[in-house]
Amino acid sequence: MSTKIDIGIDEKDRKAIAEGLSKLLADSYTLYLMTHNFHWNVTGPMFNTLHLMFMGQYTEQWAALDLIAERIRALGEPAPATYQEYSKLTSIEEVSGVPKAMEMVKLLVKAQEATSKTARKLFPLVEKAGDQPTADLLTQRQNIHEKTAWMLRSLLQD
Repeated sequence: MSTKIDIGIDEKDRKAIAEGLSKLLADSYTLYLMTHNFHWNVTGPMFNTLHLMFMGQYTEQWAALDLIAERIRALGEPAPATYQEYSKLTSIEEVSGVPKAMEMVKLLVKAQEATSKTARKLFPLVEKAGDQPTADLLTQRQNIHEKTAWMLRSLLQD
């Protein structure tokens, strides 16, 4: 029995798409950790609002990690799964200390936008390769990250 992958996307493109998805997975995991950290550590007058908002966001992000990793596996490549790998692949800078509540919101806007940009960068290759399942995944992730960034930015308005 052959283990060759024959899904209509050549091996070179599958590997390149998986590399791009690995960067998206690293950004997504870093964003997940940041959001969960802020959920645990937020304080101040907006505590309840932000605590609940962050919980909804990190819960959604957690589910997305599996979708991204499983797409990498479907393309025939191993999914990165260590902090060491994520730290090399992510475009999001790790936060040190515990920022004030509105600084948390600003940092999350930046991280949501960065994750969306990582997904967007992969689109030309995915379209060229005719990889509709990955295109669908990228579209869904961009929609969620851009909507979440808008909602977070709205908290920063006077």
